[in-house]
Amino acid sequence: MTTNNSQQTYSAARQNLFRLSLIRGVALIGQVLALIYFSAINPIGLPANAIALVLAIYASVTVATWQRSRMQVPIADNEFFIHLLADILFFSVLLYFSGGASNPFISYYLIPISIAAITVSRQYSILIAVTALGAYSLLLKYYVPIAAIAPSSHHGASNGSLHVLGMWANFAVSAGIIIYFISRMASALKIQQQALALQRETQLRNEQLLAVGTLAAGTAHELGTPLNTMKLLVDDMVSSAPDNKDTILLNQQIEQCKTTLKQLLTTAEQSQSIQLEPQSVQSYFTEILERWQLMRPRLKANINFIDSPDSSAVFEPTIAQSILNLLNNAADASQNVDVCLSWNPATANIEIRDYGTGLDLGEVDRLGQAFVTDKADGLGLGLFLSQATLSRFGGSVSLQNAANSDPGTLTHILLPLAQGAE
Repeated sequence: MTTNNSQQTYSAARQNLFRLSLIRGVALIGQVLALIYFSAINPIGLPANAIALVLAIYASVTVATWQRSRMQVPIADNEFFIHLLADILFFSVLLYFSGGASNPFISYYLIPISIAAITVSRQYSILIAVTALGAYSLLLKYYVPIAAIAPSSHHGASNGSLHVLGMWANFAVSAGIIIYFISRMASALKIQQQALALQRETQLRNEQLLAVGTLAAGTAHELGTPLNTMKLLVDDMVSSAPDNKDTILLNQQIEQCKTTLKQLLTTAEQSQSIQLEPQSVQSYFTEILERWQLMRPRLKANINFIDSPDSSAVFEPTIAQSILNLLNNAADASQNVDVCLSWNPATANIEIRDYGTGLDLGEVDRLGQAFVTDKADGLGLGLFLSQATLSRFGGSVSLQNAANSDPGTLTHILLPLAQGAE
């Protein structure tokens, strides 16, 4: 799955909302203490009842925000944007009752702007900045005057007005700098962190692939001797009972195992080859499907080639094995499998539909990791190797339960087709 870089991840959004509730709590405590001091200890004419009502509502919103941050429901950018708008609204009402733009705490508007620049998309952060600047501008004209903090009480009327306008201009410049530069720095940091996380994931996967490859090479070497022994015994059984279908089938399966071991060596040699020859796309997929059906003689496969242009492409040797792994997973799930193939000069699409029990929703996020399987006798390597191999060449694998509540799993393979000239 891919996500937009501007979007917060699920866990990060919850943490950010929790931190926002803490910031609200700190601001709320400071505002309550200021209200008590300037209304009871050193009165300056504040409308205490109105401010207390606003703070009470703000406190309930803060508690609700804290509880929301503990829920498992995902938090989208638009919800976080609404929380920041609520902060601006409550703070604007408080400033309206406490001197408007002349209140020295007017610069608190920079807090939600900074949070927006770091956490939400650029569009939402610009809207937050515009909203805060608009609220600041309205507070220049509409407010309950408090003589003790009015600039005209310390300066001349003209100088006081210039002072307030200068504060507004400084705020506008600061907000613009935060939105333009801080948001870009935050986006760059997110991209860098995602790149580092992807690099660590790729390195871990390569280490696992190396370990699996080493194990596969040793296993292939060890299987040669018992397979030859079995082949000799089954040949004698076929000679003694040439009409026994089970013996013939067993002989075919042993031959298939020997062919697979030989192809393992051939694939390793071809992987070291610099130049691979283009081949017909339809012939390539037809050969893979015929090999799969030979491996699964009792399988009922419904294969459909959608009309596609006759083209050729270069296929890495390991791609065929990856597709076979996914086909075998479907065959393990049910005896009926539908396969639909289509392609164009750039990409090939393969849809594999089985009629098994479907995916366990509790384990679906872990599928594709090494040694993780939902089959009782599975090794947990087929899907892992297929995803790792196809992703190396720009492809992808996605699994989902069949639609309309039908049983089974739908596997979709997207494979870029490398052209010979390239």
